[in-house]
Amino acid sequence: MRAGPTPRTVGTVWGLLVLNTLGSTGAETIVPLPRSLIQMVTMGALVAAFTLALAVNLRLRVRASAFLLLLSLLLVPSLISSADLSAGLGALFRCGRLAVFVATLWLLSRWWDGSTTFVRHHIRMYFVVLCSVAAGLLVSPGAALPDLYGGRLVGALWPLTPPQIGQYAAVVVGLAVLLLLGGRTDRRSAALVIVPSLALLALTHTRTATIGLLAGLVVAIGSMVLTSAAARRWFGWAVLCAAVAAVAFGSLLQAWFLRGQTEENFSSLTGRAKVWEALLDAPRTGAEQLFGVGLGDKSFDGLPIDNSWLAVYHEQGLLGVGLVAGFVLVLGAVALLRPPSLTRACALFLISYCGIASYTEAGLGDASPYLLHLAVAASLLVAPVAAPPAPPAGPQAPEPARRPVPRPVPGTEVA
Repeated sequence: MRAGPTPRTVGTVWGLLVLNTLGSTGAETIVPLPRSLIQMVTMGALVAAFTLALAVNLRLRVRASAFLLLLSLLLVPSLISSADLSAGLGALFRCGRLAVFVATLWLLSRWWDGSTTFVRHHIRMYFVVLCSVAAGLLVSPGAALPDLYGGRLVGALWPLTPPQIGQYAAVVVGLAVLLLLGGRTDRRSAALVIVPSLALLALTHTRTATIGLLAGLVVAIGSMVLTSAAARRWFGWAVLCAAVAAVAFGSLLQAWFLRGQTEENFSSLTGRAKVWEALLDAPRTGAEQLFGVGLGDKSFDGLPIDNSWLAVYHEQGLLGVGLVAGFVLVLGAVALLRPPSLTRACALFLISYCGIASYTEAGLGDASPYLLHLAVAASLLVAPVAAPPAPPAGPQAPEPARRPVPRPVPGTEVA
């Protein structure tokens, strides 16, 4: 059964989910915002999103989705590991947040129809976030480029870290480029989104987002090369520009990429490798290995884990790792089996970006922007439902009975 046109409320719900996943920690803002107030706003946004989604889908019509099914099953190890309260009451609170987050996605799945509707919602909402970052940069450049973060761009109006801003900018740029290639937007509109987003990405000095953007676009545009002349032109120009930039600006690009770090610090991924080794070497019981220690703040001994797979292993155990790998592989396999199209390219971009970012960023096992990226990919990979045959215009009147035509009798005349 077709869901009909997408209500405007769905876009509002998506914006509230984006607000919920912005987080409550980051740089100091121009106007100090208490963390309790930020958490109240973000959690209120999630409750409002679920309420609105339920209001527009009172009949609870949902679309079958292996991605959402596996994501729902991820609640099992999360609840089992959090039930003993070894990680505190915060673990149960995070489980409840994840449950409401997944339930909201289920309610929105009614309008997943394989179109670019949710791609446009995604671009609009994250571009609004980027506009707030740009506004903070204009109002107070010192607060937006603090020395504490090495002069990298942060959120001065809302506490956002450089990796967050880089992620949002990279996703917005990638999706906007693909919509332009597919003829779904004009050059002027695309430029208004792509140019400022690229500028913000450069100011964040975020290597993961930059690599994810470039690799994701290579995969996405490469999937359209055989069927799109525009994609072939873009791919050729991109290769040429990359070669020229590597030769002419090699030293500058290397300096930007290294961010003034030593070789030892760079080789250890800014200290991440030491945290990963300590996490893997820590003693664990059999239950902790299978179900984890409960949902937390994605840290180990007070240090950020910054790896989705190790964060899931730490908090949701091997069972959680298997479920996360399951829905990522399912999305990737379905995308590869789809015929070449714009929607397939957008899905491949999002899946590739999340896969690359998962190595140095956490979030695949909890309510986060990465799950929203993958949800958009899932909405793009849904096979559109064929429209039912149109009913007849109206009742057809029965044909009038034909009167018999008298035949002349032989030998008579007809006057």
